[in-house]
Amino acid sequence: MLRPVAWRDGKVRLLDQTRLPGAEVWLELEDYREVARAIREMVVRGAPAIGVAAGFGLVLGARQVGGERFEEFWPRFEEVCATMARTRPTAANLFWAIDRMRRCAQARRTAPMPVLLKALEAEACRIWDEDLEVNQTMGRHGQALIPDGARILTHCNAGALATSGYGTALGVVRAAVEAGKQVEVLADETRPFLQGARLTAWELHRDGIPTTVIADSMAGHLMRQGRIDLVLVGADRIAANGDVANKIGTYTLAVLARTHGLPFYVAAPRSTFDPALASGDQIPIEERDPREVTHFLGQPIAPEGVTALHPAFDVTPHEYVSAIITEKGVARPPYAASLAEVGPLPSAR
Repeated sequence: MLRPVAWRDGKVRLLDQTRLPGAEVWLELEDYREVARAIREMVVRGAPAIGVAAGFGLVLGARQVGGERFEEFWPRFEEVCATMARTRPTAANLFWAIDRMRRCAQARRTAPMPVLLKALEAEACRIWDEDLEVNQTMGRHGQALIPDGARILTHCNAGALATSGYGTALGVVRAAVEAGKQVEVLADETRPFLQGARLTAWELHRDGIPTTVIADSMAGHLMRQGRIDLVLVGADRIAANGDVANKIGTYTLAVLARTHGLPFYVAAPRSTFDPALASGDQIPIEERDPREVTHFLGQPIAPEGVTALHPAFDVTPHEYVSAIITEKGVARPPYAASLAEVGPLPSAR
């Protein structure tokens, strides 16, 4: 099984997703600042994977800041947490993982420092293991929504590469295949970073799941022709009312799906939920470097001097979402009630 984020011999091991599909390059990082940079520069990406990587990065940071007493350790560790929190503002899993690691440290404020550091390592490994289990459980719940023979449109990459393994939206696809269903995935390219063309197609092809790459602009045409049966995406943050923040272009697909009478499903773990936000209007949207739009592989694709907009995410209003697949089951409208019933997130141990 592909596990793109891991902890090995006191180092954070990452599959460099900026190099795919051309080369499979693994990095071993020993400094929390390197992990923060890897998250910021999308070496590791996808909300659950970002949370997992951040947890491991905080273990490195805790070891680096040191201190014999908690009173010395804590303010320095808080600086490490702040550095990690500044990497990707939209992904809820990032802040959930940081908070979980902070609570783990606080719970051992009277323990000897070696005990505290060991507890942080164990907590980060639990986050890693739990994410895989959550994805597999979510896949089993979600595959019941996938008809045999379904042609599934995906956006961005919500697979093993975006998690600690298996995937959220693509975990549902994998579970459907494991249940004996014949499915086909249409992976839209997902401009400007091409996560669909580069990453989704790479991992599904690797698993032998039939996949066809399409340009983002083809989705409406193919829906009108009856060549798409449903849309299945992941999420980076979900508000209390069911509004969903996901990769830019998701909202467009939701509107198209509604127009053509197609189900629009979201697969996300509870760590992606943000019940503190009443609606998607409050979700912070990351603005990335415009050069990621005007350039590709370092080469300009727009005239010099032309500016570009680059919001990395958009928000799909809850009324366009047919169902939200979680590890606790499938939530349906009204989401204010159904998401509240999903239950609390795991706490630090």
